[in-house]
Amino acid sequence: MEDNTVHIHQYLVDRCRAGDRDAFYQLYRLYSKSMYNVGYRIVNDEAEANDVLQDAFISAFSSLDRYRGDSTFGSWLKTIVVNKAINALKKRRFERFPESDHFDVAEADEEVLDFPYSVEQVKQAMTELPEGYRLVLSLYLLEGYDHGEIGEILGITESTSKSQFNRSKKKLRELLAEKTRGR
Repeated sequence: MEDNTVHIHQYLVDRCRAGDRDAFYQLYRLYSKSMYNVGYRIVNDEAEANDVLQDAFISAFSSLDRYRGDSTFGSWLKTIVVNKAINALKKRRFERFPESDHFDVAEADEEVLDFPYSVEQVKQAMTELPEGYRLVLSLYLLEGYDHGEIGEILGITESTSKSQFNRSKKKLRELLAEKTRGR
């Protein structure tokens, strides 16, 4: 199978490996905003997201020799950011997932056809979710991980990830409904 990954910033990575300070700065400028957003969606705190961002770039730049080019630099960096953000949550001793592990497959396949909320309303409501719920929801919907990958990242089963995802969607709907009624 042929690798079709396009490495548009490989020249900057190569310059960084050679110690070019300007290249480090250019990579930082190219990726800092999107990586901050990834971290923020997970930790839900501006200061902590900035810390995650800085830690991720320090780790990435100090371990460029481990970047093999199997994926794009941005994808590799995003993995580092996600792991740093999750570690930040663990340090915070985030809420444990509820004990119940029930999962309704019919509910998981349910499509929401009429969604009356704006992106801003959803983003605001997501900040109010318990961290465990917000984490699974963000990793699945916003970062594009599947439940198997989320399970590996968080050290939970795939079915627990699915269950938490469904609970987070339900809680998000409740929060949105409360906000709508509260107007």
